[in-house]
Amino acid sequence: MIVVGAGPAGSTTAYHLAQAGLDVLLLEKTSFPREKVCGDGLTPRATKQLVGMGIDVSEEAGWLRNKGLRIIGGGHRLQLDWPELAAYPDYGLVRRREDFDELLARQAEKAGAQLFERCNVTGPIQDDRAAGRIVGVTAKLGEDKRQVTFRAPVVVAADGNSSRLSLAMGLHRNDKRPMGVAVRTYFTSPRHDDDYLESWLELWDRRGDEPRLLPGYGWIFGMGDGTSNVGLGILNSSSAFRELDWREVLKAWCASMPEEWGYTPENMSGPIRGAALPMAFNRKPHYSRGLLLVGDSGGLVNPFNGEGIAYAMESGEIAAEVIVQALARQSPAQRELTLRAYPKTLQETYGGYYTLGRAFVKLIGNPKIMKLATDRGLSHPVLMRFTLKLLANLTDPTGGDAMDRVINGLAKVAPKA
Repeated sequence: MIVVGAGPAGSTTAYHLAQAGLDVLLLEKTSFPREKVCGDGLTPRATKQLVGMGIDVSEEAGWLRNKGLRIIGGGHRLQLDWPELAAYPDYGLVRRREDFDELLARQAEKAGAQLFERCNVTGPIQDDRAAGRIVGVTAKLGEDKRQVTFRAPVVVAADGNSSRLSLAMGLHRNDKRPMGVAVRTYFTSPRHDDDYLESWLELWDRRGDEPRLLPGYGWIFGMGDGTSNVGLGILNSSSAFRELDWREVLKAWCASMPEEWGYTPENMSGPIRGAALPMAFNRKPHYSRGLLLVGDSGGLVNPFNGEGIAYAMESGEIAAEVIVQALARQSPAQRELTLRAYPKTLQETYGGYYTLGRAFVKLIGNPKIMKLATDRGLSHPVLMRFTLKLLANLTDPTGGDAMDRVINGLAKVAPKA
């Protein structure tokens, strides 16, 4: 098998394929350690995936645990613990992406995957006799950019938001689906050991006579190493999305913080970096002619909260299971039938929930609704506990409490588009 991209989606896919005894090539265009734009905060959904891969998530192994989410906005400050569920742990984690991604890739190697770093995939190899089915990839390998080819019966695109491999196979983004942008930096700060992730719901566009509340949130995640990850995520449902310089918005937000927190230019320990957040299945189909899309390449970011790592890892595990089952079939027709079940499984798993998320994105794109939700919602702790479960997609799939049943019911009846 060939997996293109060794981020969380690709490495998880490669790990599970290798665990099942398949020969796996994991192709990464850069070399580790490498930087990725991220909040570095992991919810219990991602934590579950790490535990399932056999990764040591103890504090002794370099992980910082968090108990839940602290929400600030509308003059309110609410601290919510992660829910106690049978399906997920009751804690999240924090780890820098430059460490995190390499850890997953090495875990895939330990399982038996063959990792090629500095392997820049340049395009698909297609079989014209089989309707352009992908049968491998071409790549430039190593510092000398040696031209190489790799062949496999199935290829997984885990090459991120731009997903050049998907584009080369004719799979384009749906611009009607929500898109976000995240920008973040690091500061040396005394708040580095906070055991709650912190979310600020008030980001303002102050360019005109009357400030506008933006559809998004700011975050402060203590890293446990003397620094804080400080950033913001904004949705394209606002008219200001393409007008504002989000790096300047981040600077202005940091300047409004208490000076003793240390979020000042002289304490900045890294540049401000930005990245796109492809949401709610914004590239489909997730399987076509031998190519499966996982993680950001298939737009699996949660539109409610911008979380991508958990869904990258989950989709990688789902894709691996489908591939393993497909290769055990006796005929090409049976293998193809099994592979075509992958998009259906993603739809059943996330389709209704993402439809709710798209409606949520449209609602908070209206500044008046966003302000009402911030001012009124945070004054009701029970409502906010429900909201935390909804936004973080943390419910028990069977049984659970009344909140779980309502959320699961809504996701079940929502159209799976």
